[in-house]
Amino acid sequence: MDVDAYSARNRGAWTRLDTLSRQRKLTGAETDELVSLYRRTSQQLARLQTHSPEPELVAGLSAVLARARGRIVGSAPNTWTEIGRFFTHTFPAAVYRVFGWWLGVAVAFLGVAAVFATWIAVDPFARETLGLQEDTSALTAPGGAFETYYTEHSNDAFAALVWTNNAWVAALALFMGVLILPVLYLLFMNALNIGVTAGLMAEAGRLDSFFGFLLPHGMLELTAIFIAGGAGLKLGWTLVDPGPMSRGEAVAHQGRATAAIALGLVPTLLVAGLLEGFVTPSVLPTPARIACGLLVETVFLTYIVTAGRRAVHGKGVSTSGSPAVYAPDNR
Repeated sequence: MDVDAYSARNRGAWTRLDTLSRQRKLTGAETDELVSLYRRTSQQLARLQTHSPEPELVAGLSAVLARARGRIVGSAPNTWTEIGRFFTHTFPAAVYRVFGWWLGVAVAFLGVAAVFATWIAVDPFARETLGLQEDTSALTAPGGAFETYYTEHSNDAFAALVWTNNAWVAALALFMGVLILPVLYLLFMNALNIGVTAGLMAEAGRLDSFFGFLLPHGMLELTAIFIAGGAGLKLGWTLVDPGPMSRGEAVAHQGRATAAIALGLVPTLLVAGLLEGFVTPSVLPTPARIACGLLVETVFLTYIVTAGRRAVHGKGVSTSGSPAVYAPDNR
């Protein structure tokens, strides 16, 4: 089956079905049309579930049919079912589809940070080149600014502050991605900041403290930033290379996936904020704090890979609600 041609041929009817299912009042003729379109689209969905490798298209039609069915039988789709489907299908599928992009961002980001950290730690002229102060003991000393940053506020206030800040950075990376260069600059400056701090702590012989305070929350937090950056760059590249779809359709399609990622990263960054607010500054031994962060990171990555692969390969696709997607992305 040529999914692109099939989708283009029937998209008008699917859009009409969605419009009628959302319309507050229907005439007798419109009700008959709604029922007819519902039956026809149900048959088309069954065919797509058999032949289409595009779970987002299948999920989009499922959502339209759920709304139409609710309108026909007089009940609305279950909100909790839709929320559950978002976190079991839509979000992990969207993240899994841009895996190559955010993995590339992660490698580049960590590479840049490592280069700057090594340079500062081994080259006595690095500080001068970067315009850093000669005496940075206020930052690196035991009980210095690097460590007190995590304890100067109450745990709950600090967690909320971190969550808000990280959500803002992630949103910028996601939706400025359409311009590409601002996201590259944002990611570079964050990598530079981490690299410089790591280099200064290494030079002071306190690299253990650096990782002890960064890793408990930083693994999940940085993963979320990598995902946001990768998805943002994918959105920008779609504008450059839309593939077989028109530029407007391609950007709209990828934009919906980006919006799903943005929504899914909100609770992800909340968990990272809670780790940074309550685990990182806690009195737990450093190995225990790092183990907590590693456990959460492992659970998150396993969730993305397992649920994302299942969704992308069309396993377990149901007819519950999901953001409507009419145009597949076969790139």
